[in-house]
Amino acid sequence: MATRKQLKARDIMSKGVQCVGEHQSLYEASQMMRDLKVGCLPICGDDNRLKGLVTDRDIVIQCVAEGRDPSTLQAGALGGNLHWIDADADANEALETMERHQIKRLPVIDVRNEHKLCGMITEADLAKNLTDEQIAEFASRVYATAR
Repeated sequence: MATRKQLKARDIMSKGVQCVGEHQSLYEASQMMRDLKVGCLPICGDDNRLKGLVTDRDIVIQCVAEGRDPSTLQAGALGGNLHWIDADADANEALETMERHQIKRLPVIDVRNEHKLCGMITEADLAKNLTDEQIAEFASRVYATAR
């Protein structure tokens, strides 16, 4: 297997990522998550560009627990801070970005192809491509000081 340094973000990402539209409801987002068996969806705008991410936890904490109606609240309302990586960036950069921002999912954008979303790097993707030592380092940086 190639070392992590030789890998690019596109080599370790999960492909076939589906977006929820920024104007779709959180109810629709939750149904998509259920059907796709995922806990996070990218939010794409009318221009098909990435606008944010929404997680199942976001829906519970920022919508349901606040007494808001998920069938009327649009996914774009929960986009939050957005971090992403170029598909051709070194895998080390992806790992460092996830550690620095304490995030568990990182959208991958193909800047050479109209800046379109082409995949997502998740903890599972890291686990498949990192050594045990690298996984331990990631976990200590992301979880030990997580808010």
